Amino acid sequence: MSKSIQVIPVFNLALAFLPVFIVLVIQYFWSREHRNGIYGVSRMLVQLLMIGYFLNYLFDTDSAGIVLAFLAIMVFAASWIGLRTVRHKQLSLYPKALLAIIVGGGTTLVLVTQGVLNLTPWYWPNYFIPLAGMIFANAMNSVSLAADRLEAEIGREVSFDKARNIAFRASLIPITNSLFAVGLVSIPGMMTGQILSGISPLIAARYQIMVMCMVFGAAGISSACFLALVKRDFVKEHN
Repeated sequence: MSKSIQVIPVFNLALAFLPVFIVLVIQYFWSREHRNGIYGVSRMLVQLLMIGYFLNYLFDTDSAGIVLAFLAIMVFAASWIGLRTVRHKQLSLYPKALLAIIVGGGTTLVLVTQGVLNLTPWYWPNYFIPLAGMIFANAMNSVSLAADRLEAEIGREVSFDKARNIAFRASLIPITNSLFAVGLVSIPGMMTGQILSGISPLIAARYQIMVMCMVFGAAGISSACFLALVKRDFVKEHN
């Protein structure tokens, strides 16, 4: 367990794009949705390269203000992206999605970083930022699924309470599947990264248990808060 993580040469990394290219070709011939795939892959590449350089700087900083500013950007972006499934209501529902993600994700982040890990300093970027990313990404996905399913059910003339229950259940399907599959079907990214870096699998398992609890909690609380906050919007529209 003493080996350091292997550095991937650029040429070797390029090989990882071969399956991507195959999928894009299939998209071109089958659905003509290749442009969306190309845009998504290109955006992923640019964003990850940019965040890689930025995190190098961020991890060396000793400024709580910079960390909190970056955290605010993450939350504002997550709230906006989470409503892509209901674009015609994106602007009106944004404040409620923002509040839901702050409540669900923010409280979970504080509990994990200050209670479970007891970070010193409390904003230690090497832990604070990656954990915040996982929490808010899952909260965002949960809100997105909840909004999409709620609108679909309301459109089918289902009562709000029933539609809310269906939407809440649907919003938790991905993370619930992950709970069933973790350790059996898949070894999650954080645990894999820690094992590759030489950490004992037993220690990595503890961290992954923490991660699974925090993302499930953040996703569920954010989704529930969002569904409670938007009741008036959807009931008014339905009437």
